[in-house]
This record gives sequence, structure tokens and C-alpha cells, in this order.
Amino acid sequence: MTWFTRWAFGNKAAVIFMVVLIMGSGIFSYFKLPMEFLPSADFPQISVTVVGQGYDAKSMLDNATAPIEKAVSSVTGRKETFSTSADGFMKIDMTFDSDIKMKDAAAGVQEAISSIVLPAGMSKPFVIRLNTSMIPLSMLSLSFKDGITKANMELTEQKIVPDFENINGLASVVLGGKTVSKVFIHPDADKLANAKIPVQALMGVLQGQNLAVSVGEKSIDGKTSGLKVIGNLNDIETLNNLTVAPGVKLKDVATVELSSNNDTLTRVNGKDVLMLVVTKDASSNAVAISDEVAELAAKVETKYPNATAEVVNSTAEIVVTSVNSMMREVLLGALFATIVILLFLRNLRSTLITIVSIPLSLGLTLFLLSKSGVTLNILTLGGVAVAVGRLVDDSIVVIENIFRRTQKAEFSKELIIDATREVARAITASTLTTVAVFLPLGLLQGSLQAFLLPFALTVTYSLLSSLFVALTVVPLMSAWLLRNAKLGEHKSPKRLVNVLTWSLNHKIISIGLSFVLFLGSLIIYFNLPKGAVSDSTASQMEISLSYPPETPITTIRDKAIELEKFIIAQPEVKNSILQQGNSEENAKWGSVTAPTTASFQIMMKKDAKTQEFIDRVNAQKGNYPNAVLDTGANSFSGGSSSAITMDLTGDSAKDLTEAAAQVTAAIKSIAGIAKVTSNQDVTKPGYSITVDPAQANPQEIAMSVRSLLNQTPIGSMKIDGTETPVVLDALINPTTSADLSNIQIMTANGPAALTSVAKIEETNETNSILHKDGKQFLRVSALVDPTKLSEIDKDIKAKTKDLKLPAGVELIQGGAAAQQSSEFMDLFMTIIISIGIVLLIMVVTFKTFRAPIASIFSLPFAAVGAIVAMMITGTSFDVTSIFGFLMLIGIVVTNAIVLIDRVRQNEEKMPIRESLLEAAATRTRPIIMTAVATICAMLPLVISKAEEGSIVSKGLAIVVIGGLSVATVFTLIMVPTIYELLHFVKARRQRKNATVAPAASKTLEA
Repeated sequence: MTWFTRWAFGNKAAVIFMVVLIMGSGIFSYFKLPMEFLPSADFPQISVTVVGQGYDAKSMLDNATAPIEKAVSSVTGRKETFSTSADGFMKIDMTFDSDIKMKDAAAGVQEAISSIVLPAGMSKPFVIRLNTSMIPLSMLSLSFKDGITKANMELTEQKIVPDFENINGLASVVLGGKTVSKVFIHPDADKLANAKIPVQALMGVLQGQNLAVSVGEKSIDGKTSGLKVIGNLNDIETLNNLTVAPGVKLKDVATVELSSNNDTLTRVNGKDVLMLVVTKDASSNAVAISDEVAELAAKVETKYPNATAEVVNSTAEIVVTSVNSMMREVLLGALFATIVILLFLRNLRSTLITIVSIPLSLGLTLFLLSKSGVTLNILTLGGVAVAVGRLVDDSIVVIENIFRRTQKAEFSKELIIDATREVARAITASTLTTVAVFLPLGLLQGSLQAFLLPFALTVTYSLLSSLFVALTVVPLMSAWLLRNAKLGEHKSPKRLVNVLTWSLNHKIISIGLSFVLFLGSLIIYFNLPKGAVSDSTASQMEISLSYPPETPITTIRDKAIELEKFIIAQPEVKNSILQQGNSEENAKWGSVTAPTTASFQIMMKKDAKTQEFIDRVNAQKGNYPNAVLDTGANSFSGGSSSAITMDLTGDSAKDLTEAAAQVTAAIKSIAGIAKVTSNQDVTKPGYSITVDPAQANPQEIAMSVRSLLNQTPIGSMKIDGTETPVVLDALINPTTSADLSNIQIMTANGPAALTSVAKIEETNETNSILHKDGKQFLRVSALVDPTKLSEIDKDIKAKTKDLKLPAGVELIQGGAAAQQSSEFMDLFMTIIISIGIVLLIMVVTFKTFRAPIASIFSLPFAAVGAIVAMMITGTSFDVTSIFGFLMLIGIVVTNAIVLIDRVRQNEEKMPIRESLLEAAATRTRPIIMTAVATICAMLPLVISKAEEGSIVSKGLAIVVIGGLSVATVFTLIMVPTIYELLHFVKARRQRKNATVAPAASKTLEA
């Protein structure tokens, strides 16, 4: 790599221009790079949702879930299918192999269900491909002085929404919270009975009324003319006068009215509103577009005085906060690294030379990111924050070696080139090994690669840039700035040399003690709590208020508004969104819930005390005795859940119920479990109507009873140019079981009581039915403390292991613990692959196996330090901690390479023992400097709040700081000890010859 340095000295003007160009390109790229919250990534899941107002769970299962499950069973790449059929909705979640393109998977699902015709009253199936682009860029509320009227909804749809759609870079603008106008036909039972007209006759009242049919062509007035029959039903009066029977008009037996069907509730900060959900395309700048959206929202009231638009939530705010936070941490890290260099070298000029590598490396990194199509998001910024400690490492080693050499020889260009050559192989190999640690992240598949590749690329570009700067700019600046500089004398670390000498003379003791320490750290590791990533400082919260299925909707809404008033009054709350009920707009996002559940989305103020807010909300549970009040963090990235699930599969519903009761009883007393629930816990009182096939057709009775008890869509008509649904209202509203028994239905023999053809029995059924791959199963869920996930998982397994479940019932434990185990396994495999690549690079560098093996022995000591640091700080072991271990591989091995490279150079003219002692004395200062600089650069991450969705966290920083601190000391002592042990025969022979030679010399003198 010396030719880089020689080229720099031979082209000084080009290097100066290159530095200016890199800085300019970096600044330009920073402002040009699209900013977004997360990189665009598909999750390996496709969801299908259907909304069916008025349908119970069993009806949704039979009429929607079952046919769709059957249709999608042959979709290519599908792994598992989970479905939920509940009152008013159904949802199917399909997981796919990670190598499947989710765009193709979504197209396959859409094609599979395209021919399915669902019953009247159900929405069409919505296919949802889960992608980070679905995260709303902005959510806006639209309120009106005179409320949500039909005119205001038309204004919104025809004027306001198109204004926002005209903003360049937006992918979609979805309007939610709107009420749908419908024409309701309210039958009068007595009038129908007097006219002897069955209610079913009203269902065909619109048949043939709205059409345009060509009836042929004829020659009229000498011209061939087309003939067409047109039916045009466009007002309530015409509908009232339609004939339903000879001499009987619709208005004679029913009341017709146009009104809004308020199936859903949407409120923001205590006001009824319409919601605009804005998403951007993959290539646009989130911050710039968000600013345009906010500007347009501010102009709405000026343009439409009756309307007010407010930005309730914006991910761009989080992006800006993340950018500022990460840049602050980068600058702090650079400042700490600068102070470290100054303290060690005690020379301002050499410090200036070293820190130049930081802005230059960052500038080149930003330029390369822009050319790679990578956006500026919390993952790429996290990569910069992680790499900043390593950006100066190569420069430190180079400048320290130049600094040391100039103390012993005359200052010259050749001396600087030679000093750089001396460490070039070491810093190149160490940089490549660190890069190699992150290479396997690019080999991952699916969404995991999409998330981690930008992080890996950022670190890779940063480190390669710093290497390039260290080999070109640093030597050139040294020639300019260190000439005639007064440099402090380099002092040999005598104490370290003495300790190393003792260790080399007592290898068995030192290696034995090291092994005991490593074994102790493993014991600590297995006893450390393995937790999910904490969301306790999340900027958004979710609150749900769930009532039993039989609770009237009016009660749920009243209680939800009561809770809303309490939430809005809390000092931590910035904005509150209340939603209840299912709508087609929400179903398009995959958001469907029980109609008896009210959901709150809370945007928290900056630096809000989230846990205090959670505690106060939970304290309100006593005010809602019949409801379940849940409060938790809402992570944009869909962070790890803190629920452990136990799925029970089997053929007998009775056996499954019995098994669920056993599991619930066994685990509910485990410490750390907040709540245990089952999808069978929530049941709904009902009645089963068993039809006698000899007396009537069950299907006809079902249709007849449904039309009597529920609103039934019977067609549509145009009112004021808008296609408006026409709904036949329920004819009867039974309030007692006797009312149900006395329902009159049409049979082959005329009107008769329902009990004459069917048996009515009272039931108590679940309001949600779960299927896995088409088969029914029960799920028991345990909500656990996320910081003690692994401990509680072990306790659950111990408690359920010896349960005697009914024959044919199988228990499968999953949820957060299973997800955590899978993530840990993937990352541990990545670590193993990384170590293999690092070894390969070192074998190529040193052209031997023994030197790499000695270097790799620094890793166990890094683990010792990391685990002890986590134990001392009480940090839970999670996915971000594993990333810390992944980083340690590159950082720690770097120090070992710098040391062993010097040993290999010394061996050309010294015995192994002398080579080791001289290398330790020479390389101690740069190794400690790079370690302390990296540790100091990590300190801001320890004291700052981690950004949501980022893998750069306090846990990662603690792992790196603890591991690097211990590994640095052990690298300087144990790596040379292992190295000499691997060359035991040669080293012993050299020491023996060294002892014999002086003795022989004395004999000759005598």
C-alpha cells in the first residue's frame, strides 16, 4: 500500500484539490441525500382483511375466511397462514420465505382471491403488503366549524385532498373518518302484515330500476337508430312511489330516509374530525415533503374559512431529531477522540493532522452513500455514530509511528514514507477485518438485509475512507506540519513489559487464569436477563379500551370519550387520536379490531416521562370495571413484542379448551407475567337456531332471519350525482328470548313462528376464531416484563413441560421469546461467519496460521469485558447488544493485528521473545490511543437516549466500551503469550541458544 503514500508525495497539488473536492462533495451529498425514517424494506408477510358489519365471528369464518384460506393455500413461497375471524371483520396473515419478492407474492395472493364473491354487506378483500413505506409521513386532522357534514366531506374529497395529492413525491393521500350516506328503508311490520306482503318482497324493490339496456337497432325516419331502455332512480320521492305489490307502494309499508351510517368514530384532541394519512414514494426526501405538507395545511383555513387542518403527527420530526441527535453524538465523539490524541501525543500539530481524517472520511462516506442509492435514515446515521471512533484509528497508528520515528532519526520525506510503510500492512489488514465483520450482513435475505445493509455500507465506506486518508493525506500533512516541531520523548512502558515478561515465563498460570475468567463470564452470560429492546422512551403510545362483545356501542363510545378527556389533560401528551370501529379505509392498512374496542394513538411531547404517564393511565382501570385497559409503546419499526404465546392445536374444540385452561392455570403465577389471556376468554352470549330439514330449508331460513334482524344492502341509487347505497333496515329488534321464538317467517305453508321449524338454544361462544394453516387452534398469551423475557420463557417451559394435555393436543411456544431466539441465532451465525472471514484475511496478510490464531484469542477477553460491563450496569441482553459483540470482533482484532504485525517485522532480526517485548513496548501507545478514542466516541451513546428503530443504543455502547477496555489490556499481554506458546519449540531453542552463547564466550575468554 506504500504506492498510495508515494503517489501523494508526488502529486501534492492533486491531493489538496482532492481534499477540497471530497469535502465539497460530502457537503453537497448531505443536502442531496433523501432523508427518511427507515430504509424501504418489505416484511415477509402479506395480510388480507375483510370488513363485514353485522356479521358474527362464525359467519365471517364460513363466508370469508374459509374460502380465502383455501384460495391462498397454493400461493408460491407461502410458509404459514394465520387467520382471525371475529365479529365484524376477518384478517389473514401469511408469512413467506425470505427470498421471495413480496411484490410478486402480493400479486399472487391478489390473483388467487380475485374470483371470490363475498356476501352482501362485506367489503371486498384488501391485500396488504407490509412495507416501511406504509409508515405515514404525516397525519393531519380536518375539522369544520359546523361539524362533519355531507357538504364538508364533498369539499374535502373534491378540493382539499386533490390539493395535497398535487405535492410531488407523495405516494398516497388517504381520507379516513368519513361517514357514508345511505338510504335506509325502515319496514313497518304491522303495515306489511295488513297488506299481506312478506319483508322479502322489499329486497327486490330496486331490481331493474337502475339500468341502461340496448334493445336493438331499427330504421327510423330513414336512419338506422339504436334503441335503449334507461331506468334512472335519483331521488327519495321516486323511491317512495315504487310499487312493491299490486296497489301497494313502498311508502305505504315503510319509511324511507337518507342519513349517515356512523359505524366508526374518529376524534383528534377531543374533536370529531376527518383524517388525512399521507405517505411518500421511496425516492423522495421525507423532511422536504413534510414541510410542504405542513405549509399547505396552514393555508387550508385561509383558502377554506370553514375548515382547519392540523398536522397531528409527522415522522419527519423524528427524522430531523434523529439526524441532529446522531450528528451531535458524532461531533462529541470526534471531540473526545481529539482530546485523547492531544493528551497522549502532547502536540497540537500532530493532533490536528489526525483529526482531519474525521471530516474527510465522513465527506467521502456521504458521497459514496449518495452514489449507492442509500438514504439518510436512522440506520445509516447509526452507522456513522458507530464508526466515528474508528475513523481516527488508522491515522493514529500512522501519525504515532511517524511521531516516534522522528525522535530517533533526521526528519525527511523518506522517513515519513518508511514510517507509513512500516504500519501500512497492519492498518490495511485491520481495516479490512473490521469491514469483513459487516460483510455477512449483506448476505442476509429479505427485510433483514434491507434494514442492515445500509448500516453495513455506512461503516464499510467510513472505514475504507479513513484508511485512504491515513495512507495519503496524513503522511503529507505530517511532512508539512511536523517539520521543525518540538516532539516529546517517547517513553517505553516498563511496567507493561515487566508484566508481559512474567506472563511469558509463567504461561500455564496466565493462560489458566484467563480461562477461569472467560468461564466465569460465560456463567454470568447465561444468567443475564435476555430482554426485548425496550420501548420505555418511545415517542408514541397506544392505549386500548376493550369491552365485552355484548356491550352496546353507545356505552363504549361514551366511556372512550371519558377516557379521552383524561388523556388529553396529561402534561406529557402532545396529540391524541381516538378511533373506534372498523372501516374500509383502515382495513386497507391492515388495521382491523373488534367493534367493542376503542383505540388511542398518543403522540408524546419531547423528553416526556413515559413511564409516569403509563402508570397514571393504568391507575384509571378502576373507572372502567367491565373493560380491559391496556397501555404500551408504539414502535414505528414494529419492535419486539413482549408477549409469549402458546398455541394449542388439535382436532377437538373441547380438548383445546381444556388444554388452554391447564396452561393458563400453570403459568399465571409466574413472577414477571402481568396478564395471561386466551382467545376463548372473551365470549359472547348467543342463540343457535337448528332447523329441521324436513320442515324447511336451513339456507332459506338463515337468509330470512338475517334479513329480519339485520340491515341488508339491496342496491344503490344516484342522489345528487353520487352513487348511494340503499339498505333495508331490520324489521324486528328482539329484546328477549321469547321475542326471538315468536319471529314470523315465510314457509312453504305460509307465515309461521320460527320455533315451528327450528329449535332455539342459548349459547356462549368465542367472538374470535383462530386458524393456523386452515385448522382451528387456541392461543394463550402471556404479557411479560420485556427485560426478563428469557427468564420467564424458561419458567413457562418448566411449568408446561409436564402438563398432561388431552390426547391429540400439541403445545407450541412462540411469540416474543421465539422471535428473540431466532434473531439471536441469525446474528450469532453472522458472528461466526465474520470470525471466519477475519481469520481468512489475517492468514492472507501474515501467510501463516499461527499469527491469526494468536490474534483471534483476543476475542474471548472482549466477551469477558462486555459481559461484566452489562452485569455492572444492569443492562439487559438484547439484539443491539449482539451488534456490540459484532463490532468488537473488528475493533479488538485490529489491535491484535497492529501488535502481531510488529512482532513479525521484528522476527526478521530478533528472537521471538525479544520481538514480542519490543512490539509490546512500541505498539502500546497507538493501541491504547485507538482504544481510548473509540471508547470516548461511544460515551455519548451511553448518556443519550437511543433513537426509535435504531440498532445503535446504550446496550451496544456498553458492550463495546466494556469489551474493548478489557480486551486492550489482555491483547497486550495474552496475545504475545499465546503467540510464543504456538512457537514453543522455536522460542525455547532460541532462548537456549541465547543462554549457551554467553557461556561459550566466557569459556573462550578463560
